[in-house]
Amino acid sequence: MKKNKIIPNLWFDGNAKEAAEYYESIFPEGKILNTTFYPKTEDEGLADFQKDFAGKVLTVEFEILEMRFIGINAGPLFKFNESISFMIPCKDQTEIDYYWNTLTANGGEESVCGWLKDKYGLSWQVCPENWEELSRKPGAFQKMMGMKKLIIADF
Repeated sequence: MKKNKIIPNLWFDGNAKEAAEYYESIFPEGKILNTTFYPKTEDEGLADFQKDFAGKVLTVEFEILEMRFIGINAGPLFKFNESISFMIPCKDQTEIDYYWNTLTANGGEESVCGWLKDKYGLSWQVCPENWEELSRKPGAFQKMMGMKKLIIADF
């Protein structure tokens, strides 16, 4: 298994395991690598503010597209936003359609220029792997700005 030099940690509000299983089901060769749990009692190091988490999942380490992530259950304080997104370089329109349709299903949201949010609010960019080449074509930027899901044939 390849070890990332940097591992994104994703903050969830009690549903990190559910999210990891969701991503594992979408991406080929996705897998859950490790699960840790909050201590069950104060005697095991649980702080007062963590009592609602006692014995529940603390972190889930998972891998998708050969990249490791850690989902942490840390409560409702922070939410995902568009300032961070993960790009999925796709080999063809079929792959773009698959990721776009799957990640926007069940509460996901379409945005523009190949961007979307999944049902957990995490932002993704679903783009052709030859994006740089396509973006150099005359009028490509304007075409891209008029699209939600990117359609390779329209470039």
